[in-house]
Amino acid sequence: MAKTTEKNIDIKVDYVTRVEGHGNIVANVKNGRIEKCEFHVVETPRLFEGMLRGRSIFEAQHITSRICGICSCGHTLASVAAAEDALGVVPTEQTIKLRKLLLDYEFLDSHVLHAFLLVAPDALGVPSFIPLVKTHNTVVRQILRLKKAVNDCCDILVGRHIHPITAIVGGWTKLPRPKDLDAQIKIMEGMTAELEPLLKLAKTLKLPDFTRETEYVALVSDDAEYPLLSGDIGSTDGSRVSRKEYRKSTNEFVDQRSSAKFTKWNRDSLFVGALARFNLNYDKLHPKAKAYAKEIGLKPVCHNPFMNTMAQVVEIIHCYHHALGILKDLKKNGVDYSQEITVGVNEKGAVPVRAGDGVGSVEVPRGILHHNYVTEADGTIKKANCIIPTNQNVNNIEHDFSKFLPEILHLKQDDIRLRLEMLVRAYDPCISCSAHYLDVKFVE
Repeated sequence: MAKTTEKNIDIKVDYVTRVEGHGNIVANVKNGRIEKCEFHVVETPRLFEGMLRGRSIFEAQHITSRICGICSCGHTLASVAAAEDALGVVPTEQTIKLRKLLLDYEFLDSHVLHAFLLVAPDALGVPSFIPLVKTHNTVVRQILRLKKAVNDCCDILVGRHIHPITAIVGGWTKLPRPKDLDAQIKIMEGMTAELEPLLKLAKTLKLPDFTRETEYVALVSDDAEYPLLSGDIGSTDGSRVSRKEYRKSTNEFVDQRSSAKFTKWNRDSLFVGALARFNLNYDKLHPKAKAYAKEIGLKPVCHNPFMNTMAQVVEIIHCYHHALGILKDLKKNGVDYSQEITVGVNEKGAVPVRAGDGVGSVEVPRGILHHNYVTEADGTIKKANCIIPTNQNVNNIEHDFSKFLPEILHLKQDDIRLRLEMLVRAYDPCISCSAHYLDVKFVE
């Protein structure tokens, strides 16, 4: 690497909050020359794919929803989609509509958490959201009320937000009654008073001005709707493949420095997440979401990874209006309760089993998620593969570091440390769902 400034630095951060899981940053800087700048994931493998082998395809969504406490619904929907693809099941229009509603709820819950409790403290100059309880008490209360409101809607729709119950292969075991729709509409309409001040706050957040051109990957479709639940896999480099060809878009490879596999497509690395979706599907956003993006100066194709947070705020607006539209449509046109699955899913008259190879690709808050199951003739899972969004982003984070560090090497050590942490947080990583730390080491 080129020489940037005549100095040595030695920075070590043992614990960084506001990320999920175990990751290390190792950077060697000697006489102003960056000799090494790497991002290592040192988590023990979760082994969920091994847990699925030998289990019934109808158990898969209940097992894989445990992969993540934030994206439980997303894993459920990807799992169900993969199972239905393997079994040859075509979900009804009503089933798809309710799944889209559930996904909207998950996006709202996760994006509010990340943008306003995990990222905003950096922009407001505090180490976490805890000091904001004193300085921005009203805002913190609004954030928490928003999260509770969305969780309450999930509870009504699928029994509970974490590890949902009623969304299964073939449809739903319990469909929302008129009173359930009324309750969700009332909750959603009541969110406006909490949401508007937060959108104003988001406009004031000062994020680093950094760009690195990369490849953005997300679901794309020929439909008019912003694709979150289904579609092909598309790239800002012009590539497009079906979900069945997901391996072409991920190309996983092992790096001995990391327990997480790396991915790439047309370039050395790729980016998945809100910014990727925004860059690929901007025209399909709700008009109010597009208007907000215009107000903050966010337009495709944006190559600043820090703006992933602002793309999430744009998606908050989109998902809010999209969810409310679905609820009002269901209220107006009614729900077909004859589609409710009341017998065991593998019993006669419900969902038949067969040997198959199914793929479910769904957008979750952190990016595109792939589940792939191979089933035996009796519906037992023979082989499983899951590719998580953060898994796909790890390689791109490291490439960002390589360009970002030389640009900030002139800053004080504390400022360098903070900006590297902010860059990791911008990706909204879910390295795992257990420990929460990022170990940053600068070695002379």
